Amino acid sequence: MSKFYARRRLSIAAALTGLIASAGLFNAPAASAALPTPVSAATARSYLATLPVRTESRTGYDRDLFPHWITISGTCNTRETILKRDGSNVVTDSACASTSGSWYSPYDGATWSAASDVDIDHLVPLAEAWDSGAGSWTTSRRQAFANDLSRPQLIAVTDNVNQSKGDQDPATWMPSRTAYRCTYVRAWVQVKHYYDLAVDSAEKSALQGYLNNC
Repeated sequence: MSKFYARRRLSIAAALTGLIASAGLFNAPAASAALPTPVSAATARSYLATLPVRTESRTGYDRDLFPHWITISGTCNTRETILKRDGSNVVTDSACASTSGSWYSPYDGATWSAASDVDIDHLVPLAEAWDSGAGSWTTSRRQAFANDLSRPQLIAVTDNVNQSKGDQDPATWMPSRTAYRCTYVRAWVQVKHYYDLAVDSAEKSALQGYLNNC
């Protein structure tokens, strides 16, 4: 091969590398949370229109009324199952505790290498569910909600971000990463719709606003 063609091939390769990098493929996080894909924005908007609007009440709420974390398989409980699902290169010991790995938090864009820095967020918080109708559920249904691996309800995120969220709904709290907000509200509405939960007026207005921009 002549030096001219060799240089040309190197030039083309460099250009392609630049295009790929600019597209973000070389800058992807080391691990991505594997939240079950929520419904589309259009479906979420149609679901939201059917949700009853009610004033919320926390009377009688106790976190212990939502049993978690339960055993999912072998020695692995719900938290440990989500840590393995959402992490990258996760290694566990005989008790299913994560001893190493990498976790990317889509709420704030941080990556962690210690499971102790990661919380499993109930996307629709337990207290919010209680306020919205779960107070009338059986304990069995509340347990299913608190450990739901099938809906987009559980996700590994930075612990202090989860703690700052607390029991807030989208009217007062949203992920700081704006790129994740559409996913977040689509998931929120899907979970509320599946479990026949209500929304309050401020929550519904906020959800409509975010979904209109999805």
